[in-house]
Amino acid sequence: MYPPNPDTSDQKHHGAPTPYTQLPATGVQVSSTTQHSSNYPPPPPAAPVAWSTGLFDCCSDVKNCCITCWCPCITFGQIAEIVDRGSTSSVTSGTLYGLISLITGCACIYSYVYRTKIREQYMLEESPCGDCMVHCFCDSCAMCQEYRELQNRGYNMTLGWKGNVQQQNHGVAMTPTAPTSEPGMTR
Repeated sequence: MYPPNPDTSDQKHHGAPTPYTQLPATGVQVSSTTQHSSNYPPPPPAAPVAWSTGLFDCCSDVKNCCITCWCPCITFGQIAEIVDRGSTSSVTSGTLYGLISLITGCACIYSYVYRTKIREQYMLEESPCGDCMVHCFCDSCAMCQEYRELQNRGYNMTLGWKGNVQQQNHGVAMTPTAPTSEPGMTR
């Protein structure tokens, strides 16, 4: 009765709608798949890449290793703020991590979720085993590795999300403001 909608016809042939990802360095939204003709199959998904550092490479950043060992809530809060793109503060995430650790004695039930988020954002391998198992057996080492990964991807972990955005924009504030009106003419 009606002609097919070109936006939904691609969904019928290839399943789910085209997902969008946000590039951390630019903040620009791009399609994770390329446009293709209906005569050709969609391209295969990109293969996961290795982490930039190993799980037990803690000696490369002794300061972070010590902070994570003695007060893991600080490292976790910094990781969570960057991964959540500033929607939660490092203080809130770190406090929640500390409370879960205090109540259950096992904060890895919360921290492994962020390892999964990092892997999905950057297409990283799930190694050396599942995210939950890595955090269950080596929570501190896993958080150190995640911290180093974000650092190696250009984030200054001490600045937090907003500080990194400001640094990327060269200090120019990008908050929308209402235009100011000047008073009318007077005699």
